[in-house]
Amino acid sequence: MRPPPVVPDLLGANLLLVFCGTAPSRVSKERQAYYANPGNGFWKTLHRAGLTDKLFAPHEYAQLRALGIGFTDVNKSEWGNDDELTPAGFDVPGLIAKLRRWRPARIAFTSKTAASHVLGRGTGHISYGRQPERLGTTEVFVMPSTSGHAVRYFDIAPWRELARIVNLSRG
Repeated sequence: MRPPPVVPDLLGANLLLVFCGTAPSRVSKERQAYYANPGNGFWKTLHRAGLTDKLFAPHEYAQLRALGIGFTDVNKSEWGNDDELTPAGFDVPGLIAKLRRWRPARIAFTSKTAASHVLGRGTGHISYGRQPERLGTTEVFVMPSTSGHAVRYFDIAPWRELARIVNLSRG
């Protein structure tokens, strides 16, 4: 039996998009909010890309459910940097079960590391943007990480493309 999640999922019916990270940071664990580290540009990126019409703060993450956006992680039982996580903490079958249950239109992995665990491909074999495979009925996207550790690799273009696709489905 798995321990309770470090940060609870924000999932439900009729989601247009679920963001899936690798695992919460130490700051996210302490604040019980997704992407809560001040050095992480996630919330600014959502707004700059056009996925939200205002800049949300991490503690407001539950409000995004009303916009059709949800949150989860591949590793729900540990926290920290990717190199601090153990293989036992990753629950790919659990994530797949959540996708089957809730059937979101899209999942966007917020790092190649998270995507590689689920897609079974090394990070060097994953490109940013829409992926060729689906997870059940869910379209798969991989986004450049907004972590402060990955700032030199960041490109907002895939985020803007994702926003364009999501916003088209909003009507």
